Amino acid sequence: MSGGPLAGVRVVDLSTVVAGPLTTRILADLGADVIKVEARAGDIMRWTGPGRHAGMGALFMHLNRGKRSIVLDLKGEEDRERLLRLCEGADIFFHNIRPAAMRRLRLDYPDVAARSPRILYVSLVGFAQNGPYAPQPAYDDLIQGASGLASLFAKTGDAPRYVPLNMADRTSGLTALGVVLAALFNRERTGKGQAVEVAMFESLVDFVFGDHLGGHSFEPSAGDFGYPRLLTTLRRPHRTADGFICVLLYADEQWERFFALVGKSDVYCSDERLHDPLKRRQHYHEAYAIVADILATRTTAEWLRVLRESDLPAVPMNDLDAVLHDPHLEATGFFVQQRHPTEGPMRTTGHSSRWSVTPPDPPGVAPNLGEHTAHVLKELE
Repeated sequence: MSGGPLAGVRVVDLSTVVAGPLTTRILADLGADVIKVEARAGDIMRWTGPGRHAGMGALFMHLNRGKRSIVLDLKGEEDRERLLRLCEGADIFFHNIRPAAMRRLRLDYPDVAARSPRILYVSLVGFAQNGPYAPQPAYDDLIQGASGLASLFAKTGDAPRYVPLNMADRTSGLTALGVVLAALFNRERTGKGQAVEVAMFESLVDFVFGDHLGGHSFEPSAGDFGYPRLLTTLRRPHRTADGFICVLLYADEQWERFFALVGKSDVYCSDERLHDPLKRRQHYHEAYAIVADILATRTTAEWLRVLRESDLPAVPMNDLDAVLHDPHLEATGFFVQQRHPTEGPMRTTGHSSRWSVTPPDPPGVAPNLGEHTAHVLKELE
């Protein structure tokens, strides 16, 4: 807990599942003392995924590493008082409980700020609380659907579906991280605490429409929704003679160089869908189809060699096992080997940032349920 740029920052964390715990996990990775407050049943994610012992599932352990766990019954007056006393010594109070429930617990912003005026009270909610969706429950799948993300697959000829990641949770969790750090910076300059709200729905809509608002960016509309390059069915790994490869020709000179490399400069020069950037943007599907046919003629290894020699963007299509053993990640030490006190040998992801003066300590391990209750409560004495 002693190293990193956020050393000395204390977070009281009531968040559960994915979005909030991701935000506070990164705060812990950066050196903050994150006290995870759990009910007696624990965060539901404790029972998700494989694990060696009940309540210590893999996904929970990745989302909650480096935190301290305490168990409190916030419906009871004694434990509610303990929580408020914790807040008196904290910089950030973070939760993703619906605001109506926090009001019933008498733990909304006025309650907490009355005990700790400088605290940053951060609420990660499903929907902005000044709109009609405010009281609705929010889960990753629902937000992917409501934001328009799931519908984008239909534009590529597929059935609408969800991205096979907790995309809404992780997007809003990262958005909340930026907001928390900005609020902390403001508090350090002004000395004033405040309540801050981050909404999952609005966070993901911002991501989706950043790429796909398209012609509707203008009034009146200058065209349809969508960034065509992202919506062609041929924006995908391409087949080679023995597998798949990921190639992106983006700049005009990359397109020209690729066709020169394969001895087809005449095709490039004669087809305006290839050499004319405006025409190419209107015909990405056809342009990608021509590239795909060419890539099918050699093996993946052959293409990687010649494309990299020509400084053209290309990587192999890795499955998860290949990423786990990727030579670059092995060289940078990205995957970290740990020994958990109760779960034994483990592997986790490392830091993706490098710091010249205040580097974070290696990632911590996830706590057992209530592991630190006695120690944390003793700190209140």
